[in-house]
Amino acid sequence: MTRRILAAASATLLTAIALTACAPNTAPQAAPSAAPTDAAPAATPAPSPSDDTDASADPTCETIILSSTAADFTSIGWKPQQEPFRVGATEVPGGILCKWSDGSATASSVQMFGWASIDGTAADKAETDLLSSGWKREEGSNGQVYVTENPDWLAGRGADGYGITYLFGDGWVKVADTKQSLVLIDWPPSQR
Repeated sequence: MTRRILAAASATLLTAIALTACAPNTAPQAAPSAAPTDAAPAATPAPSPSDDTDASADPTCETIILSSTAADFTSIGWKPQQEPFRVGATEVPGGILCKWSDGSATASSVQMFGWASIDGTAADKAETDLLSSGWKREEGSNGQVYVTENPDWLAGRGADGYGITYLFGDGWVKVADTKQSLVLIDWPPSQR
């Protein structure tokens, strides 16, 4: 009996759809959209940390990383501690460095993310200073440069032999506690 009711309801729904499609439409027409397919629905992109953030806004600990990462940290009781951005001992004006942890004096785990705008001359000097201190340089894609801690200093920590790593791009520099963590930095909004 349930199958008959479902079959009747389905037939009624299909008839209503067919009649609606045949009826004249006097309402203004919207721009045509792509027809649906039987393929799996497209994945909804993950929200950026600040999809609604103004590109001229100053970076914050919550906006320089993916919003899902900030939410995960917050959900486990972690908070960011903000500091000036430094490359080695040199402060980069206008930059931000964030250390996420539970805030205790004995925090066993800390995640570090930073971003700063930097001109070519300052970037070259920063790279030279790091390299003269024993850091290692690697060429990345699109002219980007990675400068990472010497693997001999890691004593078993650091994923794939990478500890603290700076990524120098065109007019900016990022830093994270590992090279792999650099992908979590999503700033500035204009580069999304």
